[in-house]
Amino acid sequence: MSNGYYQLEHGRVAAVDGDCVFPPLSQALTEPNGLIAIGGDLTAARLLSAYRQGIFPWFSQGEPIMWWSPNPRMVLLPEELKISSSLKKTLKKNLFDVRFNTAFREVMIACSKAFRDGQAGTWISPEMIDAYCKLHDLGDAISMESWLDGKLVGGCYGIKIGRMFYGESMFHHVSDASKVAFVHLVNHLKNQGVGMIDCQMKTPLLTSFGGREINREEFMQNLLKLIESSS
Repeated sequence: MSNGYYQLEHGRVAAVDGDCVFPPLSQALTEPNGLIAIGGDLTAARLLSAYRQGIFPWFSQGEPIMWWSPNPRMVLLPEELKISSSLKKTLKKNLFDVRFNTAFREVMIACSKAFRDGQAGTWISPEMIDAYCKLHDLGDAISMESWLDGKLVGGCYGIKIGRMFYGESMFHHVSDASKVAFVHLVNHLKNQGVGMIDCQMKTPLLTSFGGREINREEFMQNLLKLIESSS
């Protein structure tokens, strides 16, 4: 397979030329929801180009790279963050040493090993870990971590472009460790002027934090404004 894409047209796969150029979002499939291209690679330039266009990679190890832009899209606006009463109590206890950007690769590795209901295996392959660690080295990917007794017990990571953040994954080894890290991350992003967090797909956890679905058109309108502005 070349570094070009394979665009999906009417359920068929067709070659698409061009560096970091994706098909129009209007051509994304409805089933499976949001699949827009197959192929390419995970270079920093291609990943950042994808995120700027509202597209992200998601595929299992051994499969070709698949690119997605689902409709609707799950998002969280930092000012709409909801914290349950039980989590507020945990936060007040200061059980964890919360750190920013001190163990990015370790967070990704832990996320790759996290069990998720209804999912066999992981999309966070060694190839993905290396690619996102490159983005971290460039300053485009960040992590928030919960530590307990000197051990990493929870965390989350994602991509930041301008005032837009794209959440990728989270994990925990101790109850509430990932939730605490996530709350700290949202507050950190809010202080930096981030206006929207892309959560990709709807989950009960993200809904409990105040996440909600919006249509692709609204998502892209907000995204394009935010990625071009600075905090």
